Amino acid sequence: MDQKNENKHSINDLDGTDSSDSGSGINSPDCSDLELALAAKSDEIKNLNDKYLRQAAEFENYKRLAQRDQREQVKFANENVLRELLPVVDNLHRAVTFSKSSGGSNKLVEGVELTLKQFIESLSKFGVKQITSVGEIFDPARHQAVASVEAKDKPEHTVIEEHQPGYLLHDRILRPAMVTVAAAPREEGEHHG
Repeated sequence: MDQKNENKHSINDLDGTDSSDSGSGINSPDCSDLELALAAKSDEIKNLNDKYLRQAAEFENYKRLAQRDQREQVKFANENVLRELLPVVDNLHRAVTFSKSSGGSNKLVEGVELTLKQFIESLSKFGVKQITSVGEIFDPARHQAVASVEAKDKPEHTVIEEHQPGYLLHDRILRPAMVTVAAAPREEGEHHG
């Protein structure tokens, strides 16, 4: 039995408590210090968690913006090359128009027309489409006014003639259309000058 008591005392000594104590073994001032420390650590954890959530949200926003920028880059990567090809389309249009008006070889005109058609179809595969201008209200984002003409039969600011077609690349202006815009007729008593 002495050995049991010895083991009992040695275990009690390790705990730092004595089984003969009637209390819980924790002093009340130590308890309030632990509660304060626990509350401080809880606040710290809450603040760190909030910081983590904010940074995670910022990273998701950054990732979303980077992906959008990458999609835009891919979508409009050929913009400069396509813009440089538009004068070729214009010249093919002019060649067809001139050949028809001057009575050029039908086979040659036909060949140029087919080439122009194929060229326009190729451009459309890359998202290039022509802007409709004549009859539309003048839009400075889509049209470049090169002249203004008094027109009694057309509403003011209406495009009445297109000198050079404009083009869109997807939803972005590749080149504005060069147009003539209708102006309100001047009154008889108005003088220019």
